[in-house]
Amino acid sequence: MVNYAERFAALKTRAENEIVKNIRPVFGCNGTPVLNEGGIYCGIWLECGPLESLTIAGDFPEEAMMSHRIFYIHQSAEGQFPASVKEDSAGYRQIQQVVPIACTALELAKMTGNEAFLAESFEACSKWDAWLTRHRDPRKLDLIEAWCEFDTGHDNSPRFAGVPRFCPDGADVIPDGVVPRLAPDLSANLYSSRLALAEMAEHLGKYDAAEKFRAAAERTRINVEKFCYDPERNFYYDRFHDGTFCHVTGDAGLRVLGEHLPSLERGKAIFKEHILNEKAFWTPYPMPSVAANDPAFIHPAPENCWGGACQALLALRTLRYFEYYGFADELKHLMLRWLEAMDKCDKFMQQMDPFTGEFSTTEMYSPAMCTAIEFIRKLSLMSQTL
Repeated sequence: MVNYAERFAALKTRAENEIVKNIRPVFGCNGTPVLNEGGIYCGIWLECGPLESLTIAGDFPEEAMMSHRIFYIHQSAEGQFPASVKEDSAGYRQIQQVVPIACTALELAKMTGNEAFLAESFEACSKWDAWLTRHRDPRKLDLIEAWCEFDTGHDNSPRFAGVPRFCPDGADVIPDGVVPRLAPDLSANLYSSRLALAEMAEHLGKYDAAEKFRAAAERTRINVEKFCYDPERNFYYDRFHDGTFCHVTGDAGLRVLGEHLPSLERGKAIFKEHILNEKAFWTPYPMPSVAANDPAFIHPAPENCWGGACQALLALRTLRYFEYYGFADELKHLMLRWLEAMDKCDKFMQQMDPFTGEFSTTEMYSPAMCTAIEFIRKLSLMSQTL
């Protein structure tokens, strides 16, 4: 039996020592620091900060909770969470939620046993659900529309070619000239967020609210399948109002699996056709942010490119769905390829070439550190259960 903790001990120590340096204050944190994104990204993002904070929760529970609470603190009166909170400001010009904060808050509440945090999270995330429904579901389909590139954090992706990076007048105002699209990833986030809210509500004795959120989640699930799944390509895509798809086979569809929205049967079929396809996502170093056989795939990728490069955040999120759909062995392979590449690099960087394993884009990047720590933990756990 391989001792992965011993094999990657130096990498794990390096990641743990470096990530502490990214636990720093941001605007309005009231003296308790949060886990910053690191590198060129000064601050914490709704897209990923709450998920990353689960990595440090064992040693820094207050900081992990503040990495959620900072979004509650800056929540608008109408319920909007900021997309990011930096050293001196909070930003509201896009949604930029990827892993739902309600899901990570629920997990953190279970880890810490903090009932007050659970109640606080339920209230804040319920208001966020109402804001999204009011402002980003104009067709009343229980689906979320994407209006700009930063809504999903897919920087420099062909998915949003020609679309503004952010909503200049605020995330509740569609930019001039933009054609709205039903976004499968944002909608899948809504689905699993509502399931988390239902579980929170039930725990808090709010049984009517629990039933309401479960029913809403089911409406979202049904309509994601109806509007954003393309049976001809067996994948999830943005859908424009004229019925056409944005056929970029990329991370947006993978995120739908991350929220466990597809059935086990459909999820397995997507794995076999796309994810484990060596011409698509199963490159020598898995997985690119756009399938390598997609005409829009970008290689070599420029800095901060969700159009083809492997991304540490994408890798970290594989822990949320590979085993769920029955692909533990494949997850092990992916984790080992990432750790082998990271072990050769003396910096924790954002993205990796899917063919060479070479890293680029910024340094001191928290998601890369989280990926190293969590992958080593997971491999050690898997080896113990053999």
